[in-house]
Amino acid sequence: MYTELEPAELLGSVPDSPVLAEGPWTVRWDIVADKAEKLVLSGLPPEVELSTSGSTGAQQRWLRTREQLWAEAGLLAELLRPARPQAMLSFAPPRHLYGILVSVLVPARLGLPVWYRSQYGPMPPEQAASRWAVAAIPWTFSLLLQRLPWVLAAERIAVLHSTAILPATAAELAGVAQDDRLSITEIFGSTETGGVATRRWALGDPPWELFPDVAFAAPDQAGEAPLTVLSPRLARAPEGEPLAVHQMDDHVEILDERRFRFAGRRSRLVNVNGRRINLDELENAVRAVLPCRDLALVPVRDAVIGEHFDLLLVPRSGVAVSGEEIRRAFAAVGVRPRKLRTVERIDRSETGKLRRVQD
Repeated sequence: MYTELEPAELLGSVPDSPVLAEGPWTVRWDIVADKAEKLVLSGLPPEVELSTSGSTGAQQRWLRTREQLWAEAGLLAELLRPARPQAMLSFAPPRHLYGILVSVLVPARLGLPVWYRSQYGPMPPEQAASRWAVAAIPWTFSLLLQRLPWVLAAERIAVLHSTAILPATAAELAGVAQDDRLSITEIFGSTETGGVATRRWALGDPPWELFPDVAFAAPDQAGEAPLTVLSPRLARAPEGEPLAVHQMDDHVEILDERRFRFAGRRSRLVNVNGRRINLDELENAVRAVLPCRDLALVPVRDAVIGEHFDLLLVPRSGVAVSGEEIRRAFAAVGVRPRKLRTVERIDRSETGKLRRVQD
């Protein structure tokens, strides 16, 4: 069952209440659509404190004004508006920036009822709407594949995804649902910057396009380099001033004044025997073929060749992974992990990101 919350009750608890992150709950923004902005700007504190995920180092705290949050929610709402959604389903915990935006503020912007579903909560009733906006995190696609009757009962599903590279299950879901029923829009950003760029998912790795209020700090840079941006939505550290410019932990190739191609996060790019490997992309490919409960590729320093990676594996109960299965899983890249470590669990954030330090 979903707990029905009033907008004011929800706004007063974000992002501190673990109950809200655990869910499930619903909020009827459609009933108060004409006064949503007033409710948001009076219900949120002047600044909201958020933390990074810890996927690239220790967690850090950042502050964003309520006006910045409301402005970004408007940008995301415009990406969904052409699909004419009648309701919104979100899987993103509202303790994080993406979760606050898509679970709370985007439905407020659109004037839609929103269902927030934690990993173990029920799906909303099919009869609640025929056209849905779905705010996804990586495990959402696996869950929707397990709930295909709900997906196929919908006339239209517009998926918004952020926090990590799309898993292979996203393409599988799109293939089952077909393009005329389901679309996937990706958001590129960070806690420090908010949303930086977006693209409509398609085969062939289409380029990313900056949001209207974002610009490259160095638009003429050649080759791959860290993505550095200017934006009125940059956060500030608790003891500092708002950022004027921010260099992200992402390498990109700038194509023109508004578009770029993503090469990978600095912490997830390794060069093994002269071959550069994006561990996020390789992890997705291996996950699709290697039988296990969970896995992760972790960059390591190697005394002989400098850079390498280890495979962390959480096996299925009673199912051992053979050396031959591992060889086949990594055959396409021609590089096998330096070491296989079997573990009971992999430390991940609420949105599924691998934390940097693994026991």
